[in-house]
Amino acid sequence: MMLDWTRLILPFIPVISSLIGARGIYHFFQLESYQFPGFFRALQRNRISAWLPGLLITSGCLVLFYGYDAISAANMAASIKLVLLVGLLPMAVLLGWLVRRIFSASESKKKFAYTGRVKRLFVVSFLVMGVLSLLLAQNPIAILPALWPLVLPIVVALSGLLAWPIEKLISECYFRDARRKLLADPRLIRIGITGSYGKTSVKHIIGTILSEKYPTLITPASFNTPMGVSRAIREKLTPSYQVFVGEMGARHVGDIKELCRLVKPTIGILTSVGPQHLDTFKSVERVAKTKYELIEALPQDGHAYFCDDHGICRNLYEQTHKPKTLISLQKGDADVWCENVSVSASGSAFDLHIKGKGSIRCQTKLLGEHNILNILTAAAVASDLNLSLRQIANGVSRLASIKSRLELIASPGSFTIINDAFNSNPVGAKAALNVLAQFPARRIIITPGMVELGTEEADYNRAFGRSIAEAADIAIIVGKKRVQPIIEGLREAGFPEENLHRVDSLADSTVLLRGLVRKEDTVLYENDLPDQYQEM
Repeated sequence: MMLDWTRLILPFIPVISSLIGARGIYHFFQLESYQFPGFFRALQRNRISAWLPGLLITSGCLVLFYGYDAISAANMAASIKLVLLVGLLPMAVLLGWLVRRIFSASESKKKFAYTGRVKRLFVVSFLVMGVLSLLLAQNPIAILPALWPLVLPIVVALSGLLAWPIEKLISECYFRDARRKLLADPRLIRIGITGSYGKTSVKHIIGTILSEKYPTLITPASFNTPMGVSRAIREKLTPSYQVFVGEMGARHVGDIKELCRLVKPTIGILTSVGPQHLDTFKSVERVAKTKYELIEALPQDGHAYFCDDHGICRNLYEQTHKPKTLISLQKGDADVWCENVSVSASGSAFDLHIKGKGSIRCQTKLLGEHNILNILTAAAVASDLNLSLRQIANGVSRLASIKSRLELIASPGSFTIINDAFNSNPVGAKAALNVLAQFPARRIIITPGMVELGTEEADYNRAFGRSIAEAADIAIIVGKKRVQPIIEGLREAGFPEENLHRVDSLADSTVLLRGLVRKEDTVLYENDLPDQYQEM
């Protein structure tokens, strides 16, 4: 009888420890939106955090197994042996908790969330790990159930794979419910926005301007995946809204097409096409193809809006045969443009021109010339939706900084902060440096550089370093191996070595900044890497 209890309880010691101790591995899976290619890349970048927890759990389980075996070998009552055996369970919990504490990032930017999907994943993991342990327990070699945590990341991936059909079914139910709710009112204006950069800013700007005339719902924060947009619709859309604005993000070909299947937009806005998420797209051409899925999804009587970049976006505009509008910072052949631009550290002013409708002077607190292009894009849509020039200008004057996107934080008697910490890209980084250059010296930048740029990442970061040398007086570079190209670019540009500082973490940069900064300085925080990109 004792042998049966041993075979039943001992195999679940590593199961319990692993479910608790592997939270960091599950966190990587969640941060990568449960996409297996991204998850495996995260494991590759974080080898220690990925594989060492399983090694520690196996080591701890072996100690527990051998300790129990040594004690139970003594001549003692079966009931006492059973008590000792059951006592291993809380020790398994303690082992898992200790491993979790060791590998839990104390400064996670995006905390691990126990969502419904995560809870279901844990249930599937428990079943997978339990079956695996019980099968190994049938082998005469008693320690085998303690060895499988050595491949814990693979076991987590297997659990995710087995849970995928369940999640697909659940997500499709949510998806269809959101689409039904969105399409229930045929009068609702549905707008889709995509682009390599600028889409979140344009979303907020268009939401503010359109609210001068229409009750407008925009997807919150960076909700730009099918499940994120579905959630926004199901939770926030009410019959009182007349306009829905959906941000559409993409990391793979077909992602925008799936979002269009949900939103069925009648208006499509393409803000930009550039080198972003090249680790998944592999080429800018594939980025362009994916972004253009929005325009292809528009009905024949829909309307497409393009920001003129004199490059890919302009080419996509030329090949479009649906109703379309071109927006540019210069007149040329644009339908919407600006003149008499004044850009400063306190905001911008410009004359908004809309072909056939006239012009009006606009002022905004938003920083940077690129934000003027974002405003022009929103103004083009607003004008076609019958807002007057005065209503548009009023909306522009009400625009507030968007969190972590060139967000100006000025405190009387203290230094000025420009928070541009949202994930950066080469074009966004250049725009941020242009803004920084408009402030009086001294100008300080704190940055870990750019990621998700595939094989060209080092080259882009090296160019970023050269650009920093032109705009900043002091550079604090955050990171270890990944930031070396930035430092090389700074040195190539002749940046003073005494003004170049490299630190391991954002916390270290804060300590260093305290000893450097003066109250008249301006500090730009450019990019803040996601948790899965932090270097150990």
